[in-house]
Amino acid sequence: MSIIDETVRWLSEPNRWSWTDPAGIPYRTVEHLEFSLLSLAVAALLTIPLALVLAHYRRGEFLASSAVNIGRAIPSFGLIILFWFLASRWDVSTTFWPLLLALVALALPPLFTNTYAGVTSLEQDTVDAARGTGHTELQIMLRVELPLASPVILAGLRVAFLQLVATVAIGAIVNDGGGLGRYIVDGFALGAGGYGEIVAGGIAVIALALVCEGVFALITRFAVPRGLALQHRGRSENPHAVAPDPS
Repeated sequence: MSIIDETVRWLSEPNRWSWTDPAGIPYRTVEHLEFSLLSLAVAALLTIPLALVLAHYRRGEFLASSAVNIGRAIPSFGLIILFWFLASRWDVSTTFWPLLLALVALALPPLFTNTYAGVTSLEQDTVDAARGTGHTELQIMLRVELPLASPVILAGLRVAFLQLVATVAIGAIVNDGGGLGRYIVDGFALGAGGYGEIVAGGIAVIALALVCEGVFALITRFAVPRGLALQHRGRSENPHAVAPDPS
Protein backbone atom coordinates (compact mmCIF):
# COMPACT_ATOMS: atom_id res chain seq x y z
CA MET A 1 0.00 0.00 0.00
CA SER A 2 1.38 3.41 -0.97
CA ILE A 3 1.66 6.35 1.40
CA ILE A 4 -1.18 8.09 -0.43
CA ASP A 5 -3.43 5.07 0.04
CA GLU A 6 -2.49 4.88 3.72
CA THR A 7 -3.27 8.57 4.15
CA VAL A 8 -6.66 8.24 2.44
CA ARG A 9 -7.48 5.17 4.52
CA TRP A 10 -6.54 6.96 7.74
CA LEU A 11 -8.61 10.02 6.82
CA SER A 12 -11.64 7.84 5.99
CA GLU A 13 -11.84 6.23 9.41
CA PRO A 14 -15.28 6.87 11.00
CA ASN A 15 -14.08 8.86 14.03
CA ARG A 16 -11.63 10.98 12.07
CA TRP A 17 -13.96 13.95 11.67
CA SER A 18 -15.45 14.02 15.14
CA TRP A 19 -15.61 17.19 17.23
CA THR A 20 -15.77 15.24 20.51
CA ASP A 21 -13.43 12.28 19.92
CA PRO A 22 -9.72 13.02 20.58
CA ALA A 23 -8.97 11.06 17.41
CA GLY A 24 -10.94 13.55 15.31
CA ILE A 25 -9.24 16.25 13.26
CA PRO A 26 -11.79 18.96 14.27
CA TYR A 27 -11.20 18.09 17.94
CA ARG A 28 -7.43 18.37 17.55
CA THR A 29 -7.74 21.55 15.49
CA VAL A 30 -9.71 23.27 18.25
CA GLU A 31 -7.17 22.07 20.80
CA HIS A 32 -4.35 23.39 18.59
CA LEU A 33 -5.98 26.81 18.24
CA GLU A 34 -6.80 27.07 21.94
CA PHE A 35 -3.15 26.63 22.90
CA SER A 36 -1.98 29.03 20.19
CA LEU A 37 -4.50 31.77 21.01
CA LEU A 38 -3.97 31.49 24.77
CA SER A 39 -0.21 31.79 24.34
CA LEU A 40 -0.60 34.78 22.00
CA ALA A 41 -2.96 36.54 24.42
CA VAL A 42 -0.62 36.07 27.39
CA ALA A 43 2.41 37.22 25.39
CA ALA A 44 0.53 40.27 24.08
CA LEU A 45 -0.57 41.30 27.58
CA LEU A 46 2.99 40.98 28.86
CA THR A 47 4.66 42.70 25.93
CA ILE A 48 2.60 45.28 24.06
CA PRO A 49 1.88 47.64 27.02
CA LEU A 50 5.55 47.57 28.08
CA ALA A 51 6.81 48.17 24.54
CA LEU A 52 4.28 50.97 24.05
CA VAL A 53 5.45 52.82 27.17
CA LEU A 54 9.14 52.36 26.43
CA ALA A 55 8.71 53.47 22.82
CA HIS A 56 6.68 56.52 23.87
CA TYR A 57 9.45 57.73 26.14
CA ARG A 58 12.15 56.55 23.69
CA ARG A 59 13.70 54.14 26.16
CA GLY A 60 14.61 50.50 25.89
CA GLU A 61 16.16 50.70 22.43
CA PHE A 62 18.81 48.17 23.45
CA LEU A 63 16.08 45.86 24.74
CA ALA A 64 14.21 46.13 21.44
CA SER A 65 17.28 45.33 19.35
CA SER A 66 18.18 42.46 21.68
CA ALA A 67 14.69 41.02 21.33
CA VAL A 68 15.26 40.61 17.59
CA ASN A 69 18.44 38.61 18.12
CA ILE A 70 16.96 36.56 20.94
CA GLY A 71 13.93 35.72 18.83
CA ARG A 72 16.16 34.42 16.05
CA ALA A 73 18.41 32.44 18.37
CA ILE A 74 15.86 30.70 20.60
CA PRO A 75 15.31 27.06 19.53
CA SER A 76 11.63 26.28 20.07
CA PHE A 77 12.18 22.59 20.71
CA GLY A 78 14.94 23.35 23.21
CA LEU A 79 12.63 25.67 25.15
CA ILE A 80 9.90 23.05 25.31
CA ILE A 81 12.29 20.41 26.61
CA LEU A 82 13.81 22.85 29.13
CA PHE A 83 10.43 23.80 30.62
CA TRP A 84 9.32 20.17 30.60
CA PHE A 85 12.46 19.19 32.53
CA LEU A 86 11.98 21.99 35.08
CA ALA A 87 8.29 21.12 35.54
CA SER A 88 9.13 17.46 36.10
CA ARG A 89 11.79 18.38 38.66
CA TRP A 90 9.48 20.78 40.53
CA ASP A 91 6.55 18.32 40.50
CA VAL A 92 4.42 20.61 38.31
CA SER A 93 1.99 19.33 35.69
CA THR A 94 3.94 18.60 32.52
CA THR A 95 0.84 18.40 30.31
CA PHE A 96 0.15 22.14 30.20
CA TRP A 97 2.70 24.55 31.67
CA PRO A 98 5.89 23.56 29.81
CA LEU A 99 4.33 24.04 26.39
CA LEU A 100 2.47 27.21 27.39
CA LEU A 101 5.58 28.85 28.86
CA ALA A 102 7.66 27.90 25.83
CA LEU A 103 5.07 29.30 23.45
CA VAL A 104 4.79 32.57 25.38
CA ALA A 105 8.58 32.95 25.39
CA LEU A 106 8.67 32.44 21.61
CA ALA A 107 5.94 35.02 21.00
CA LEU A 108 7.50 37.78 23.12
CA PRO A 109 10.33 38.96 20.77
CA PRO A 110 8.28 39.70 17.61
CA LEU A 111 5.48 41.35 19.60
CA PHE A 112 7.87 43.58 21.55
CA THR A 113 9.99 44.47 18.53
CA ASN A 114 7.09 45.34 16.23
CA THR A 115 5.26 47.39 18.85
CA TYR A 116 8.40 49.34 19.70
CA ALA A 117 9.33 49.88 16.05
CA GLY A 118 5.78 50.85 15.11
CA VAL A 119 5.60 53.60 17.72
CA THR A 120 9.13 54.97 17.28
CA SER A 121 8.67 55.21 13.51
CA LEU A 122 5.73 57.61 13.82
CA GLU A 123 6.06 61.24 12.82
CA GLN A 124 7.03 63.19 15.92
CA ASP A 125 5.00 66.19 14.68
CA THR A 126 1.82 64.15 15.10
CA VAL A 127 2.66 63.33 18.69
CA ASP A 128 3.63 66.94 19.42
CA ALA A 129 0.35 68.16 17.92
CA ALA A 130 -1.62 65.84 20.19
CA ARG A 131 0.38 67.01 23.17
CA GLY A 132 -0.23 70.63 22.19
CA THR A 133 -3.99 70.13 22.12
CA GLY A 134 -3.97 69.05 25.77
CA HIS A 135 -3.74 65.26 25.51
CA THR A 136 -2.11 63.54 28.45
CA GLU A 137 0.77 61.13 27.85
CA LEU A 138 -1.54 58.16 28.42
CA GLN A 139 -4.08 59.55 25.96
CA ILE A 140 -1.34 60.07 23.37
CA MET A 141 -0.21 56.47 23.75
CA LEU A 142 -3.71 54.99 23.54
CA ARG A 143 -5.42 57.36 21.10
CA VAL A 144 -2.57 58.40 18.81
CA GLU A 145 0.45 56.12 18.90
CA LEU A 146 -1.31 52.78 19.35
CA PRO A 147 -3.82 53.26 16.47
CA LEU A 148 -1.19 54.68 14.11
CA ALA A 149 1.22 51.83 14.90
CA SER A 150 -1.50 49.19 14.52
CA PRO A 151 -0.36 47.93 11.06
CA VAL A 152 3.11 47.10 12.41
CA ILE A 153 1.72 45.64 15.64
CA LEU A 154 -0.70 43.42 13.72
CA ALA A 155 2.18 42.24 11.56
CA GLY A 156 4.00 41.22 14.73
CA LEU A 157 0.90 39.40 15.97
CA ARG A 158 0.66 37.55 12.66
CA VAL A 159 4.30 36.45 12.73
CA ALA A 160 4.05 35.38 16.37
CA PHE A 161 0.80 33.47 15.88
CA LEU A 162 2.03 31.53 12.85
CA GLN A 163 5.14 30.61 14.80
CA LEU A 164 2.95 29.41 17.66
CA VAL A 165 0.78 27.31 15.35
CA ALA A 166 3.88 25.56 14.05
CA THR A 167 5.38 25.08 17.51
CA VAL A 168 2.26 23.58 19.12
CA ALA A 169 2.70 20.65 16.75
CA ILE A 170 6.23 20.11 18.08
CA GLY A 171 4.90 20.35 21.63
CA ALA A 172 2.97 17.11 21.16
CA ILE A 173 6.25 15.36 22.04
CA VAL A 174 5.92 16.44 25.69
CA ASN A 175 2.20 17.23 25.86
CA ASP A 176 -0.64 14.71 26.00
CA GLY A 177 -2.69 17.05 23.83
CA GLY A 178 -0.45 18.71 21.30
CA GLY A 179 -3.21 19.53 18.85
CA LEU A 180 -2.62 18.34 15.31
CA GLY A 181 0.97 17.46 16.17
CA ARG A 182 -0.39 14.49 18.08
CA TYR A 183 -0.93 12.69 14.78
CA ILE A 184 2.68 13.19 13.74
CA VAL A 185 4.08 11.96 17.05
CA ASP A 186 1.73 8.97 17.19
CA GLY A 187 2.50 8.15 13.59
CA PHE A 188 6.22 8.01 14.25
CA ALA A 189 5.55 5.78 17.25
CA LEU A 190 3.83 3.27 14.95
CA GLY A 191 6.80 3.04 12.60
CA ALA A 192 6.09 2.08 8.99
CA GLY A 193 2.42 1.58 9.79
CA GLY A 194 2.01 5.22 10.76
CA TYR A 195 3.19 6.92 7.58
CA GLY A 196 -0.35 7.78 6.54
CA GLU A 197 -1.05 9.40 9.91
CA ILE A 198 2.21 11.38 9.71
CA VAL A 199 1.41 12.72 6.25
CA ALA A 200 -2.17 13.58 7.21
CA GLY A 201 -1.00 15.35 10.37
CA GLY A 202 1.58 17.37 8.44
CA ILE A 203 -0.98 18.40 5.84
CA ALA A 204 -3.41 19.41 8.59
CA VAL A 205 -0.80 21.63 10.29
CA ILE A 206 0.10 23.30 6.98
CA ALA A 207 -3.56 23.85 6.12
CA LEU A 208 -4.24 25.38 9.53
CA ALA A 209 -1.27 27.75 9.16
CA LEU A 210 -2.49 28.88 5.73
CA VAL A 211 -6.01 29.47 7.03
CA CYS A 212 -4.64 31.48 9.97
CA GLU A 213 -2.54 33.54 7.57
CA GLY A 214 -5.65 34.34 5.56
CA VAL A 215 -7.64 35.24 8.67
CA PHE A 216 -4.94 37.65 9.84
CA ALA A 217 -4.90 39.24 6.38
CA LEU A 218 -8.65 39.86 6.69
CA ILE A 219 -8.28 41.20 10.23
CA THR A 220 -5.60 43.62 9.08
CA ARG A 221 -7.73 44.70 6.14
CA PHE A 222 -10.79 45.51 8.23
CA ALA A 223 -9.14 46.62 11.49
CA VAL A 224 -6.72 49.14 9.97
CA PRO A 225 -8.21 52.20 8.25
CA ARG A 226 -7.62 52.06 4.49
CA GLY A 227 -5.79 55.38 4.37
CA LEU A 228 -3.45 54.34 7.16
CA ALA A 229 -2.81 50.95 5.55
CA LEU A 230 -1.97 52.57 2.20
CA GLN A 231 0.29 55.10 3.90
CA HIS A 232 2.10 52.35 5.80
CA ARG A 233 2.46 50.27 2.63
CA GLY A 234 3.89 53.25 0.78
CA ARG A 235 6.45 53.86 3.50
CA SER A 236 7.42 50.18 3.47
CA GLU A 237 8.00 50.29 -0.29
CA ASN A 238 9.79 53.67 -0.17
CA PRO A 239 11.15 54.31 3.34
CA HIS A 240 12.94 57.48 2.17
CA ALA A 241 9.79 59.13 0.83
CA VAL A 242 8.82 62.47 2.38
CA ALA A 243 5.26 62.82 3.62
CA PRO A 244 3.27 65.51 1.77
CA ASP A 245 2.59 68.82 3.45
CA PRO A 246 -1.00 68.69 4.83
CA SER A 247 -1.45 72.38 4.14
